[in-house]
Amino acid sequence: MNSLMIINGSAYGLDSTFQAIRLAASLAKRDGVEMTVFLMGDGVTAAMSGQKTPDGCYKLDRMLGVVSRNAGSIKCCGTWMDARGIGDGMLIEGAVRSTMEELTDLTLAAAKVLVF
Repeated sequence: MNSLMIINGSAYGLDSTFQAIRLAASLAKRDGVEMTVFLMGDGVTAAMSGQKTPDGCYKLDRMLGVVSRNAGSIKCCGTWMDARGIGDGMLIEGAVRSTMEELTDLTLAAAKVLVF
């Protein structure tokens, strides 16, 4: 089953982004699920590598890595990456620049679409 999760919220400061990434990681671990996470708006910051957070704080870059390590895809909207000065080399392993056209295709192909 193709599942698509679209995350718009900022990396830190919104519980919904944290919860969305937790769910995406859990779904990616399930047999028969092809999980794609599409980050747009402030959500693209969640895929930046080397995040430094206070001790005891969750690290979204590591949590997102669970998706790619379980054959899932992490797509980052190039328009929003550019708007935030995020280059391709700043993304975690497994995350790639994407487009609205690709999001359109992913949406049409998905059995389930979740938006956070």
